[in-house]
Amino acid sequence: MKYLITGLGNIGDEYDGTRHNIGFRVLDALAKASNTAFDDRRYGFVAHTRVKNAELVLLKPSTFMNLSGNAVRYWLQQEKIELQNLLVVVDDLSLPLGTIRMKPSGSAGGHNGLRHIAQVLGTEAYNRLRFGIGNDFPRGTQVDFVLSRFTPEEETLVNEKALVACDAVKAFALCGMQFAMCNYNGK
Repeated sequence: MKYLITGLGNIGDEYDGTRHNIGFRVLDALAKASNTAFDDRRYGFVAHTRVKNAELVLLKPSTFMNLSGNAVRYWLQQEKIELQNLLVVVDDLSLPLGTIRMKPSGSAGGHNGLRHIAQVLGTEAYNRLRFGIGNDFPRGTQVDFVLSRFTPEEETLVNEKALVACDAVKAFALCGMQFAMCNYNGK
């Protein structure tokens, strides 16, 4: 079986390490653990790896967050991957820092990357792994918060939880969304 694992984020040094780029960070950790590297390809940076009998195509879109759907659609078609084998890793303001929540579908919840993916694919029924980035910011400063970097204290937790998210991705590919949700939601 082949899976498209897409981590959402924005390219460029000014976005590197920001809360909004947690999807990129999880995919970087997955690639590092698999001893593979990303290649600059059409619509994104792509790496291939295997987890037992599952082939994972890792995608970090270079389309910027608000146009992520273009990259997702292209790579689903390019790699001939079924929609049910797509998993999008994304930041979530409504979850406590480091908390993982996996779902087989749902609304964009105000996230422009998820909104564009749903718009381009014509459905909200695609798998996602939401990674909590916290929400400790004054009213009206949401954009500044999601584009900020983690504090040194938060970095330790985020690095640990990124590895848990990698395990959740592997569980999704090997055992399915239901198993992954039961074993990783809230962790």
